Amino acid sequence: MNINFTARKFNASTTLQQFADEEVGKLTKFYDGILSCDIVLEPTPDDESPARAELTVKVKRDLLNATETGPAYEQALRSAVDSIRRQLLKYKNKRSSR
Repeated sequence: MNINFTARKFNASTTLQQFADEEVGKLTKFYDGILSCDIVLEPTPDDESPARAELTVKVKRDLLNATETGPAYEQALRSAVDSIRRQLLKYKNKRSSR
């Protein structure tokens, strides 16, 4: 799986990049046909949830997308990964029922 990491309007630390790679890497447990994943982290003007994470996962014949906000980038990223996990399981069940 090819992982592209982008931090908009701030410089992400290497630990944050490693955390993002590890979290996204866990998605292969649920579906091994993931071709690529784009991770975009950016700040938001909201005081309660100033961090936003966007995941775009490319699978065969489809794109799965999740955008989540949270008080920290790690929490927003975990929420987005959970959302993608649910989408992957639904996609996998759809493909296997055909």
